Amino acid sequence: MPGGIERHRACGGLARAREVDEARGFFRRERSRRVGHWSSWPTEGDGVGHSKYTARRMRAVDVIAKKRDGGPLTRDEIFFFVSGVTSGSLPEYQAAALLMAIVLRGMSAEETAWLTDAMVRSGARVDLSAIPGVKVDKHSTGGVGDKTSLVIAPLAAACGVPVPMMSGRGLGHTGGTLDKLEAIPGFRVSLSLDEMTAALRAVGCAMIGQTKEIAPADKKLYALRDVTATVESIPLISASIMSKKIAEGIDALVLDVKTGRGAFMKTEADSRRLAESLVSIGNASGVRTEAVITAMDQPLGRAVGNALEVIECVDVLNGGGPRDLVDVSIELTARMLAAAGVVSDRKAGESRAREAIGSGAGLERFRRIIEHQGGDPRIVDDYDRLPKAPGRQIVAAPRSGYVSRLDAELIGRASVALGAGRDRVEDTIDPAVGVMVVAKVGDQVRAGDAVLELHYRSAEKLDRAKSLAGEGLAISDAPPPAARLIVGEVH
Repeated sequence: MPGGIERHRACGGLARAREVDEARGFFRRERSRRVGHWSSWPTEGDGVGHSKYTARRMRAVDVIAKKRDGGPLTRDEIFFFVSGVTSGSLPEYQAAALLMAIVLRGMSAEETAWLTDAMVRSGARVDLSAIPGVKVDKHSTGGVGDKTSLVIAPLAAACGVPVPMMSGRGLGHTGGTLDKLEAIPGFRVSLSLDEMTAALRAVGCAMIGQTKEIAPADKKLYALRDVTATVESIPLISASIMSKKIAEGIDALVLDVKTGRGAFMKTEADSRRLAESLVSIGNASGVRTEAVITAMDQPLGRAVGNALEVIECVDVLNGGGPRDLVDVSIELTARMLAAAGVVSDRKAGESRAREAIGSGAGLERFRRIIEHQGGDPRIVDDYDRLPKAPGRQIVAAPRSGYVSRLDAELIGRASVALGAGRDRVEDTIDPAVGVMVVAKVGDQVRAGDAVLELHYRSAEKLDRAKSLAGEGLAISDAPPPAARLIVGEVH
């Protein structure tokens, strides 16, 4: 199983269509029989690990062995697993073992639907019906330099869309929206649900971390996956993303599914399978969901690292910034505006988003969001108020030619090595460090020219980061062919 990615049955075939129909049918049945919040556990068992299908108490080791051997898990077994993670009764080593079995053996669409539902019901489902308008969120599956949320959320809010955005922290070699926001001095991402609602009323947007009420099982599993090499799994990624999105009370969702060397899904085929899984779960659960598949072979934009990425986002909202970052941000914002019904179509949404940049409305909304959540809004005008690393080190072109490769994963790992991400759950993020891309793929360089600039605090960490970054760089005699930024879409 190359790359540790689950190989689904042929996409678009009868088998895949049957799996999607099964998942949709499950969610329809669940929605029809529930009242209020999805907070109760299923009634098939007795809630303490006894299944109506077995005469003995369920044992974690049996569930792990079953999946290890390629067997499908029952709904009871999945709820037993999620319940144990939520309560803490299931040890982390057993949870990690089952996660690895799922990575290696995969899950059917029905198993994935059960896992998503169990994770939703480990907490509460938020009711935002008192907030006027169609509530829309955006979520990315993770990339390097993938900072679009800090552009999109204020832009969409400035255009009249309520944006409850619940995000995560860095995972593996990819960055996390919460880590970027916390690079802004004083910015609070740990809002309660009441504070989230108040922010939506006041500034039209709340950019927060997962609260204790929302899918608590996912919060624990998310941290465990990050440090146990169990990130790259379509069922686990699908359940993690969609459990939070279903529970946060949104009406519509736009997904940015990354593909390429810096994404968790390395191939377009795997990325499309993930997009189809996410869209199917979302639409079947009552959240209007669509996905865009975007390239992640090189970092998005030029900044990789938390404070550095905040600066780049402010540049975009000021009407500047790298073209690839601007193009993806406008594409996703336009889809959010269309999903909310504030424009008639995506073309109108693109024009509206660009107007919000040109008028300064998007930047002003970002300033208000920062201030409402306790951050220092002056960073919008004065970048010196953001953390800065004391050291700079370039990675130079080994020869003259054209930059033909900037491996996003290796550059992401270099940023993590500097301290911008986590190798372990308990690691502390350094918001100042990271990597700046001086020359993008396709740029012409001379031998000795700076291609990357490392912003570092620790000389000890610098050597490892420089080695990783150097491995990710390639120079060719001729310009590489232009690559697509928007690879595809799924509805």
